[in-house]
Amino acid sequence: MHDTAPVIRSAKTEAALSIADECVHFGFCVSVCPTYVLTRDEDESPRGRIDLIQAMLSSDAAPPPDTVRHVDQCLSCLSCMSTCAARVDYAHLIDEARAHIEDNYKRPWPDRFMRRLVAAVVPHPRRLRFALALAKLGRPVAGLLGSRIRGMAALATQRTSSNTATSANAGIYPAHGTRRMRVALLPGCAQQVLAPHINAATIRVLTRHQCEVIVPTSRCCGALAGHMGRMAEGSSAAAETLDIMLAIHRTAPLDAIVVTASGCGTTMKDYAHLFAHDAQRLASAREVAALTKDITEVLAELELPEQPRNAIRVAYHDACSLQHGQQVRTPPRAVLQRVGFELVPVPEAHFCCGSAGTYNLLQPETASQLGARKAAHIDSTAADVACAGNLGCLTQLDGYLNTPIVHTVELVDWATGGPRPASWPTQHLRNGPLAQ
Repeated sequence: MHDTAPVIRSAKTEAALSIADECVHFGFCVSVCPTYVLTRDEDESPRGRIDLIQAMLSSDAAPPPDTVRHVDQCLSCLSCMSTCAARVDYAHLIDEARAHIEDNYKRPWPDRFMRRLVAAVVPHPRRLRFALALAKLGRPVAGLLGSRIRGMAALATQRTSSNTATSANAGIYPAHGTRRMRVALLPGCAQQVLAPHINAATIRVLTRHQCEVIVPTSRCCGALAGHMGRMAEGSSAAAETLDIMLAIHRTAPLDAIVVTASGCGTTMKDYAHLFAHDAQRLASAREVAALTKDITEVLAELELPEQPRNAIRVAYHDACSLQHGQQVRTPPRAVLQRVGFELVPVPEAHFCCGSAGTYNLLQPETASQLGARKAAHIDSTAADVACAGNLGCLTQLDGYLNTPIVHTVELVDWATGGPRPASWPTQHLRNGPLAQ
């Protein structure tokens, strides 16, 4: 008899299998998993996917197409992690599954083309600007395109507004008065192109409240490529961001690295895990991760001056990367209330809107169902305005909502002396200090 050669697995694969072993199948996760709620398919639940991933990673065969499909359908919203009694590290498990599929599975050519297109364009500001120009020219023939390309064209053009004329260039923005903090602002790859007014509002709020703001020239933090399993590209982008932020910190110590796109914040706070096997970068990764904070965390620390109630009712949408990925729930609400807004609860607040990084580009059908579902819940509150802390959510929901939606920091900027968000029509304003 011939002995069967043992399967040699990488340290990352072994770590992923150890995570999968921790799942005890209690099932608390299924009720909060968007894809399971939509389909009632066990393989579309976290515990079902864990079983599929475990079998895939334990085998030396190519990943089965059904397993790939179910992994692709996962939003990585991480709602399952917030409710898991066993505290299974699903985030890193699904990341390793995606990387394994990317390295060992040959997708049909339309999938390969779309994924390469997204990875080649969205994280690169100059390329994205060029793609936006092409998308506008292609509007008349959008109906002839496939659902993915059609969705990409629509998402690329629907949030254009007078806000985009306001930008935040790289440079140093001095604090007004005595400096309380020195912070670096991550400009974001897509955000600096699609919604530069968010960064501009952030700079106004921070400098108004005695923070010096450094805006570096940078591209993607690594989140987008990593979300698609393209780990080499993601790690390269992350390493570039890491070096840029560390150089700023070494010049003069930073109090925080401010992030206004929560998907980026989740990735940067996880840099120590991403560079766990890189001895040269690990200490730096830990340092940058510890400095990284969502804008609302920084604003909460600043204890902004309390503003009088302004009679404007706000539906705050919890981005999954913020509430589940970073466990940041209280600071956004506390800051909004401190500057005078009335918060109204949104039903099914734990549920994903369908944006999920690149998900609404790669899985447009499911994303559409989730976007419409979330929008209906927000509209049901009869709020004057909705807000969220992630560009992906804003872009996704803008196509389904009747309620105007803006970034959280735009509301804080307005309430503390900045301009009214230009994307919020004046007919939605009520009487009060800000209704002008």
